[in-house]
Amino acid sequence: MNAAVHSGPVVVTRAESADGPLTRELKDLGLSVLLWPAVSVGTADPAPLSAALTNLRSFDWIVFASRHAVAAVLERVSLPPAGLHVAAVGKATAQVLEGRGWHVGLVPDEGSAAALVAEFAARWAADKDEGKRILYPASSRALPTIAAGLRNLGATVTQVAAYQTDPAQLDVRECREWIARGTIGAVTFASPSAVSELARALGEEDFGRLLSGAPPVAIGRTTARELTRHGARCAVAEVATLRSLALTTFNLLKSRT
Repeated sequence: MNAAVHSGPVVVTRAESADGPLTRELKDLGLSVLLWPAVSVGTADPAPLSAALTNLRSFDWIVFASRHAVAAVLERVSLPPAGLHVAAVGKATAQVLEGRGWHVGLVPDEGSAAALVAEFAARWAADKDEGKRILYPASSRALPTIAAGLRNLGATVTQVAAYQTDPAQLDVRECREWIARGTIGAVTFASPSAVSELARALGEEDFGRLLSGAPPVAIGRTTARELTRHGARCAVAEVATLRSLALTTFNLLKSRT
């Protein structure tokens, strides 16, 4: 059983409800939670994804960088066609796919876009004849790391929006009141877009004030780099899963008490 940690509430910036997965993980560890969803996840124009999935047999690989993309694809395709290889950026995303009968053949140990590209580079260096036609269902605001990195390796990448990522409507006044109190324990980030959108919503001055008093915790290296770009040092989850993000936050707060 985890020892009690006496700290202020932990901010969850991902798009989830009061019974969402990260919130549950944090509460199970005895931590209180503030929900500050910096982004909202919605439905993208379904036509491009549907068209790509109609021709799924023409691809050698399909690459997933989030569980939202997995959900959008599995709504339309129950199982992959024979011969299609599947890659996932993180172990949590891979677990969702495996649970639905999709064998995942490539998951980088470090759950980041850059690590995924590096894994492909090593694989293709060993087998120069392996197919490089890739379908990449992604966020409408996906960073270019995966698509550009794979294209630089000689792959033909078809990137389609599987879901829409937009700024959420935060109660900025309430957020600033919490920042002024200085009682927030930590701030969790599960995506680079959550970092950039919270900074935009609060303004760089208040964003910096928040993170100077409440240490940020990132789910992976890509998210950590976005925090660095905003001048913040952060802790990084050992594994790119929500469970690990919660445990890293708990251990950080425990070490500060």
